[in-house]
Amino acid sequence: MQSTRTTHRRRALAAAGSVLALTALGACSSVDEGGSGDGDGDGSTLAALQDAGTIDVGFFGEVPYSYEEGGELTGATIELGRQIYGELGIDEVTGTQVEWGSLIPGVTADRFDAVSAGMSILPERCEQVAFADPTIMYTTAFLVPEGNPDGLVDWQSVEGSGLTLAVTSGAIEAGYAEETDVEAMEVPDRQAGLDAVASGRADAFALTGISIRAMAEETDQPVEATEAFVATINGEPQIGAGAEVFRQGDTELLEAYNEQLATYVGDEAAWLEIMEPFGFASAEFPPEGLTVDQLCDPDQDLSDLADELGLDY
Repeated sequence: MQSTRTTHRRRALAAAGSVLALTALGACSSVDEGGSGDGDGDGSTLAALQDAGTIDVGFFGEVPYSYEEGGELTGATIELGRQIYGELGIDEVTGTQVEWGSLIPGVTADRFDAVSAGMSILPERCEQVAFADPTIMYTTAFLVPEGNPDGLVDWQSVEGSGLTLAVTSGAIEAGYAEETDVEAMEVPDRQAGLDAVASGRADAFALTGISIRAMAEETDQPVEATEAFVATINGEPQIGAGAEVFRQGDTELLEAYNEQLATYVGDEAAWLEIMEPFGFASAEFPPEGLTVDQLCDPDQDLSDLADELGLDY
């Protein structure tokens, strides 16, 4: 019989995956079309990218993951990707910016070659795309008015409060809100979330801890970031990890990427050398033993996994 926690997890993540699932019905991977995928096509995506010397990645425009600054594509996931793709003989990384909900449909429809946005590894998403190994660990935080007048400290402090919480459409926080007693207002991007809090239309904006910290530091608006926390939804800790995203058929590209990625996620100092300039710290370094298969498994008990990995929540 399916556990209550597993049922809660599936329901909590359904909102985050619903838009993607609807769009994916009409989208085919390059393998399905006999195109550039590593399975049934005439040549592999990896070989094609190496021949071209460039890869185009879909990105959302979220600091500090992947964004444009002064017309240049940058961010923690972009710079890590530049290192890895460069080691694979792909010297140039270009980007196509789309809304969050268009990232997975975009890569499966061949609008770009991969997704570099620090996307959370979720079972619903794993049904549509292939994730690289866990690369970044996530916590949650709130952007609130200065002084944190409502005293928000964790997800439970918002549940049943009657407060309005801004969440990004299609993001995991929207799934948390759908599953819990939270009055949510969906916004298209981080700027809209900041504006909602600054104008008083929302009492807080929920996003990953590192994104919220970056927003609070960048803006002159009278807002601040709460301390980051591991969200507990219906008694289950939400172990969040993000990674690069590929088409399911591009197995050769995925395996080559993971092989190079291992040199960074296996060496915290090497990982920090790339990630620390963008505000990442040891708290975001993936723990040994965490796998993409665990996070893609809808029946995985996250409480047991957290205990197994020695994670605090």
